[in-house]
Amino acid sequence: MAVKDVLIYPDPRLKEQCLPIINFDESVQQLLQDLVDTMIDAGHSVGVAAPQLGDLRRAAVVDVSKSKLGKKQENHGLLQMVNPEIIEKEGTQIVREGCMSVPEYTGNVTRSESIVVQFLDHNQQHQVIRCDGFEAIAIQHELDHLDGFLFLDRVSSLKTDLFRRKQK
Repeated sequence: MAVKDVLIYPDPRLKEQCLPIINFDESVQQLLQDLVDTMIDAGHSVGVAAPQLGDLRRAAVVDVSKSKLGKKQENHGLLQMVNPEIIEKEGTQIVREGCMSVPEYTGNVTRSESIVVQFLDHNQQHQVIRCDGFEAIAIQHELDHLDGFLFLDRVSSLKTDLFRRKQK
């Protein structure tokens, strides 16, 4: 499969609502692998969603197990999610987020502390899992992409809650 280029805001495809995947064919398996390959290649990413690669289907991957924040908590490892949907949310917290599609900024965003998400996995098996902490945040961030939202849309004040990244 392949590492793909990640779309950068303000590419209009990042603001599109993605369509559900009806036919779970080889192209879906390829999309999931491309998402995994792209996430791993980035080196710092804990997730990526199909629209970030220019594909407007409802698929995303998340893996917080190798990040310093994810290692501190229980997590589900690599999640390959087709047609994911959050069916339960609990609590709220303000967290600092970044995004490969908005490489120059981070921002403070309000997210749920705990979620229950259902999806089809890469084997077309229906999954329902509860996620907490950093994993819940990462999943919410990636699922926002499927509905055409960036973390920028969730920042309450662009003046006080948006921060330019330090350049390396």
